[in-house]
Amino acid sequence: MINLTEHLDEIAGNDYIDSELFNKFQVKRGLRNEDGTGVLVGLTRVGDVQGYEVIDGKKVAVPGKLFYRGIDVVDIASAAAKSGRFCFEEIVYLLLFGRLPGQKQLDEFNSDIGSFRALPKNFAEDVIMRAPSRNIMNKLASSILALYPYDEDPENQSPENVLRQCMELIARFPTIAAYSYMSMKHYINHESLVIHQADPSLSSAETLLSLIRPDKMYTKYEAQLLDLALVLHAEHGGGNNSTFTVHVVSSSDTDTFSAIAAGLGSLKGYKHGGANEKVIGMMDDIMNNVKDWESEKEVSGYLEKILKGEAYDGSKLIYGQGHAIYTITDPRSVLLRDKAGSLAEEKDMLKEFNLYCLIERLTPSVFKKIKGSDKDICTNVDFYSGFVYKMLGIPPELNTPIFAVSRIAGWCAHRLEEIIAGGRIIRPAYKCVQPHIDYTETEKR
Repeated sequence: MINLTEHLDEIAGNDYIDSELFNKFQVKRGLRNEDGTGVLVGLTRVGDVQGYEVIDGKKVAVPGKLFYRGIDVVDIASAAAKSGRFCFEEIVYLLLFGRLPGQKQLDEFNSDIGSFRALPKNFAEDVIMRAPSRNIMNKLASSILALYPYDEDPENQSPENVLRQCMELIARFPTIAAYSYMSMKHYINHESLVIHQADPSLSSAETLLSLIRPDKMYTKYEAQLLDLALVLHAEHGGGNNSTFTVHVVSSSDTDTFSAIAAGLGSLKGYKHGGANEKVIGMMDDIMNNVKDWESEKEVSGYLEKILKGEAYDGSKLIYGQGHAIYTITDPRSVLLRDKAGSLAEEKDMLKEFNLYCLIERLTPSVFKKIKGSDKDICTNVDFYSGFVYKMLGIPPELNTPIFAVSRIAGWCAHRLEEIIAGGRIIRPAYKCVQPHIDYTETEKR
């Protein structure tokens, strides 16, 4: 077998590209403009993310706003809290159909979603249990691809058929995520195997909680808080990495299962949905190394070490801080933080919650001190979501999969939009900067 280690330096040298070449050819690295804004590559009516305004050619920070089909997500969360109802399915309907449902329409939609919760016969045993994975995101992706042969019309790209497929996948995501976790616990961690049947009358939040708890028990407040998290993660515009991935793959005229699996691969990454796992790891590291959680000096000092790459994972990143679009506030983070405070008091975890709040308050000044930058830094949704899941007793292995359980709603809405309004395969350009060389015969190399 070829010695891969011996070739690493050679590979690194052959793949190296001088950063000056990116400037020379005016490459928009990361599809970003020089001011940090995203390169405009498409139009959408599904979601809108606002964190700044461009005034007289300059980027001006504004408090963050998030809109689903033109409706402010803060208003959606407020209405759900006021009525005490579960709202995620209503938001799924809004994203897919482009408008809020009437009560009769919502009841019919919930009934359809409930009927799709169960997996095909023997699917759990043959697909999920026979090949358990330590990473639930990978198991989700492989399970979605494995659903292809069970579909009655998998290649049909008509909006009607894709809509049916999307509804089925949205309904099955909580079941697949829960079963994948329980399979991992049993076959890899050697714990007892507990598998419950999904109750078609339950919401997505209730379904997930009931399937991962041996006694199936949960409080309404716990389910409502998880429902809020699902609502807040459901959609985030067409430019976020996983949704753009779904747009790109869908534009090639591939099937729904392949497009959604691609979105899962993107969301798993630590620079995207997987960041919530990094937040939990970072916070555990801080709590283990900072003696006084109330000391601004001690907490700031440790955050400085993290930014210098001297603590935690050496990445020089304070996970959960900063966002590509939001500058002053991330509205999702604000809503989750407020709910987290109430739950922390109930769970006797206020000391830990206050540490989160202190880090949120100190990060901008620490960032400015170490990086010498006046860039606006705000706390993003990943910072508090993992803490909320921790208080709900949800294992960290499910943090990113829960994100996926929610975000598939946005992915499906954007896939439908790409099929209906796209029309062209997405094909940006790459400039080749490798000099041309002559082929050398084997005996002369």
